[in-house]
Amino acid sequence: MSADASKALKVITGSSSFEASAEEYTVAHAAVDLALAFGDPRVSRGDICRVYSPIGTPDFELRVTWRWVDGPPTGTPDPKFTELKMGEQTLAAADKVYIQFACRSNKLRSSDAAHLQIGVERWGTPTEPEGDTEALKDAYATVGHSFSLAMAKELGCEKHGGLPEKPVLDPA
Repeated sequence: MSADASKALKVITGSSSFEASAEEYTVAHAAVDLALAFGDPRVSRGDICRVYSPIGTPDFELRVTWRWVDGPPTGTPDPKFTELKMGEQTLAAADKVYIQFACRSNKLRSSDAAHLQIGVERWGTPTEPEGDTEALKDAYATVGHSFSLAMAKELGCEKHGGLPEKPVLDPA
């Protein structure tokens, strides 16, 4: 995770310390699972990692997930999202972000580009986001970008799936 994403997690959770999740929750492990699942219609999504609040503090769980999608995005996004200029499509809200990118890689055993969506969202009881909603959108986008770029690099996606080295937080 990038240093900017670590700072963004503090904006999202209000804490700079977290409980460890299970050992299998790493980008490297998720990339292996994702590559093995490519082309298997029974497996279309999975976890990358989870972020938990420290024991003894109010419960907070952030889930980072991956999902295969059928192709480039079509249609109009839900108005609760702000579209950002990263990958094929980035949709940020004050409580989640979805970043979609195309990945062409030898690890995926296909000459066609695969379309992958990385999601970061608060899990558990849905509540209205508290605080500066623009700062929260930027924070979710920053964390999502960090995981998406790490996944694109781990998978060996050509041109890192079209993702920039730094998050782009300006609306598309």
